[in-house]
Amino acid sequence: MRFTRVDIRNFKCFEDADLRLDSGVTVIHGLNGSGKSSLLEACFFALYGATALDRTLEDVVTIGAEEAEIDLWFSHAGGDYHVHRRVRNTGDRPTTADCTLETPTGTIDGVNDVEAHVVELLRMDAEAFVNCAYVRQGEVNKLINASPSTRQDMLDDLLQLGKLEDYRQRAGEARLGVEDVKGSIEGRLDQLEDQIEAKEAEDPHETLAALESQLNGVADDIENYEDQRENAKETLDAAEDVLERHEEKREELESVTETIADVREAIAEAESQRETLAERASERRERAGELGERAAELLAETELEAADADAVDQDAVDAKRDELADEREDVTERVSDVAPEVSRLSTEAENAADRAEELEARADALREEADELEGTANDAESEREEAVERIEELDAAIEDAKATFEDAPVAFGNAEGHVEALEDDLEDARERKSEVRADLQSATDRVEEAEELLDAGKCPECGQPVDGSPHVDGVEEYRERVADLEDDLEDAEENVEELAERVEEAEELEDAEREVADLERKRELAAERRDDREQAAADAREDADEKREDADELEDDAEDAREDADEKREDADEKREELGELNARQGDLKERIDRLADLADVLDERDEEDSEAERLTEKRADLADRNDERRERLTDLRERKQGLESEFDEDRVEQARDEKERAEDYLEQVEPALEELREERDDLQSRIGAAENTIEALEELREDRDAVAAKLEDLEAVHEEVTDLESMYGDLRAELRQQNVAKLERLLNETFDLVYQNDSYARIELSGEYELTVYQKDGEALEPDQLSGGERALFNLSLRCAIYRLLAEGIEGDAPMPPLILDEPTVFLDSGHVSQLVELVDSMRRMGVEQIVVVSHDEELVDAADELVRVEKDATSNRSRVVQDAAEVLAD
Repeated sequence: MRFTRVDIRNFKCFEDADLRLDSGVTVIHGLNGSGKSSLLEACFFALYGATALDRTLEDVVTIGAEEAEIDLWFSHAGGDYHVHRRVRNTGDRPTTADCTLETPTGTIDGVNDVEAHVVELLRMDAEAFVNCAYVRQGEVNKLINASPSTRQDMLDDLLQLGKLEDYRQRAGEARLGVEDVKGSIEGRLDQLEDQIEAKEAEDPHETLAALESQLNGVADDIENYEDQRENAKETLDAAEDVLERHEEKREELESVTETIADVREAIAEAESQRETLAERASERRERAGELGERAAELLAETELEAADADAVDQDAVDAKRDELADEREDVTERVSDVAPEVSRLSTEAENAADRAEELEARADALREEADELEGTANDAESEREEAVERIEELDAAIEDAKATFEDAPVAFGNAEGHVEALEDDLEDARERKSEVRADLQSATDRVEEAEELLDAGKCPECGQPVDGSPHVDGVEEYRERVADLEDDLEDAEENVEELAERVEEAEELEDAEREVADLERKRELAAERRDDREQAAADAREDADEKREDADELEDDAEDAREDADEKREDADEKREELGELNARQGDLKERIDRLADLADVLDERDEEDSEAERLTEKRADLADRNDERRERLTDLRERKQGLESEFDEDRVEQARDEKERAEDYLEQVEPALEELREERDDLQSRIGAAENTIEALEELREDRDAVAAKLEDLEAVHEEVTDLESMYGDLRAELRQQNVAKLERLLNETFDLVYQNDSYARIELSGEYELTVYQKDGEALEPDQLSGGERALFNLSLRCAIYRLLAEGIEGDAPMPPLILDEPTVFLDSGHVSQLVELVDSMRRMGVEQIVVVSHDEELVDAADELVRVEKDATSNRSRVVQDAAEVLAD
C-alpha cells in the first residue's frame, strides 16, 4: 500500500497544497516548524479521521477558515482508491460535512462506513496504522531511555497488546464489583441467619402453646365468674322477694287492724288469694317435678352413686366437680408440656430435611465440577498431543534445514563466520577490480595521448619531434601494458562474480542457521506447552477426584440428615397423637364438669320450687284459717293480729337482708374482676397474635434466606467466570507477547545487522519483558544506553523498523505493508551515522517497503532521496506551501 497524492485546502497551516508521492524514498525537507509533519497528518486524517491524530476537528480547520478539504489518493493490492473529506466549521462545533471513498468497485459514503471499509481493507485500525507507519519526531530515543516497565507498555501499545491489558483490567474491575456485591449478599445472608437464630431462640411455637393454655384458663375463670354473677343475681331476687312478702304481710296486718269493717271484703279477697295460691303451688310442684326428671337425666350422665335425684347430696356434687377440675388442670398442664415438643420436633425434622437437600445439591454441584474438570483434562491432553505433533514437525524441519550443510564447505554453526570471510574476500576482490580498472584507464589514457603525439609528429614521452626523440618505440610497450591490464581486469571481474556467488550460497547457509534457531525456539515453546498441558491435565484429574470424594462424603451426610429427619417426624407424630388424646380428655372433662354444674343448678332450682310450693300451700291454709276466724269471731282480730305476727320469721327476714347485702356487694365487686379478666384475655389474645406473627416472620426469614443463598450461589458462579476471563486476558497477552518477542528479536537482528554489517556488534537479545541487550562480537553484553548517542539513535530506528515489519507481517499472516514514515530521524545522529541511516532506509526498500517518506531538515539526507519535496512557511501570513517542481527545488 502506498500514497500517490494528497491535495489539501485550509488544513492546519496549509491554505492550499497539492503533493504527489511516488514509490521509493521521498524526502520532505524544510525548516523546523514549517509544517512538514502536517502533510503526513493530512494523509492519516483522510483515512481515519481525527482519531488518528489524537486531536479534535477544531484542530484541523485553519484558523479563520470556514471549512477544510482533504483528498487522498492511494493504491493498494493493485487497485486505486480516492478518499475525500470536507470539514465545516460554521456552527457551534465543527462537523464532517462530506466523506466518500472511491474504490475500484464503487463509491462508499458516510464517515462510519468509509472508516470501517478502510479498517477492513488495510486490516489495521487508526492506532495500529499510525503506530506501524509513523516514527514520530522525538520518539526515536524514547524507547531506549524508558524504564523497563514503561518500555514494555510502549511496545505493547505499538504491537496492539495494550488493549488486552485494558480488557484484563476491566475484567478485574468487574470481578471486584462482583466481590463487593457478593460480600454484601454474604453479609445479608449472615444477617438473616442471625435473625432466624434469634427468633428460633425465642421458641415462638412453645410460647404460642403456653399463651393458648393461659387463655383457656382465663376463659374458664371468666365463665366461672359470670356463672357466680348469675347466681348472685338470683339470690338478690329471692331476698328481695322475701322482704317484699314480709312487707305485704305487715300491710295486711295493718289493714286487718285498721279496718275491721272491711273483714268481709278481706275474707272474699283471701278466698280469691287462696285460689291463686293453689294454682301457683300447683305450678311450682309441676316445675319441681320437671326439674326432678331433668336432675335424674343429668344424674344418669354422671359418675355419682345415687338411687335417684332425691338421694343426691349437693356436697357430693361439689366434691366431684372439684375432683374433675383438678384432673382437668393436670391435663391442661400436660398439654402445655407436649405442644412445644410437637412444634420443636417438627421444626427439627424440617431443618434436617432441608440440610439433606442442601447437602445433596452441593454433592451434585461437586460432581458437575468434577465432570467439567475431566473435560478440561481431556482438552489439555488433546492440546498436549498437538504440542507433541508440533515438536515432531519442528524436529523434522530442523533436520531438513541442517541437511543443507551436508555438501556445504562449512559445518553447521559456522555459516556466519564463513559469510564474513567471503564478504571480506569479495571486498578485497572488488578493491582489486577497482585498482585494475583505474590502472587500465590510466594506461589507456596514456596510449591515447601517445598516439595523439605521434600523429602530431611528436615523441609520446618528451613531446619533441619524432625524428630527434629517443623514446618513440615506448608506445608499443604502453599498448602491451593495456592488453595485460585488460586480461587482469577480466580475471578480477570473474573472481568478483565467483565470490559473489559464493557469498550468496553462504548467505543461504546463514539463513538456514537462522531458520534452525527460529525453529529451535519454537520447539522450546512447544515443549513448554506440552509439559504445561500435561501438568494441567494431571491437576484437573486430581481436582476432579477430590471433588468426587467430597461429593460422596456430602451424600453420606445427607443420608444421615434424612434418617434424623425421619426419626424426628416419628417422634413428632407420637407427641402429636398424645396431644390429641390430651385435648380429647380435656374436652371430656369439661363436658363432665359442665354436666355436674347443670345438675347442681337443677337440684337447687328444684328445692326452691318445692319450698315455694310448700310456702304457697301454707299461705293458702293461713288464709283459710283467717277466714274461719273472721267468720267465727270478728271481734277476735287482735288475736288474729298476734297470729299473723307469730307467722313472721324475723330470722328469715334478717337472713334475706344479709343475703341481699352480700349479693349486692358481690355484684359490685365481680364486675371489676371480670373487667380485669377480660383485659387479661385481650392481652393474651394480642400476645398470641404476636407469637403467630413471629412464627410467620420466621418462615418469611427462612424463605428470604433461601432466596439470598441462591443469589449468592449465582454470584459465585459469575465471580468464577469473571476471574477466568481476567486470567484469560492476562495469559493471552503473555502468549502473544512471547510470540512477538521471538519474531521481533529476529527482525531486529536482521535490521541491525544491515546497519552494522562490519561493526563490532554481534547480536541483540530481547527478553520477554522487552529488556534489550546488545552483545559485542567478543561476547561482552552491553545495555543500549551504553552505546554512543548516534548508535543509540540508529539502534532505536532499527527497533522501530523491526516493529514496522512485525506489524506489517502480522501474527497470523502478512498484512498490507503501509508506507514507512520517518519524522526527523537525524535529530540525535552525528554526521558519521547519517550514512548508516541511509543504509537502513535502503535496507527497508530491499525488504519490500515500496514507499518510504523521510521528514527532515538535514541537508545530508537530500542526496539519498529519489524525490525531494521542500516545505516553506511565509513568516508574514504564517502559511506554508509545498515546492515539488524539480527546477524550483534545485533553485531553492
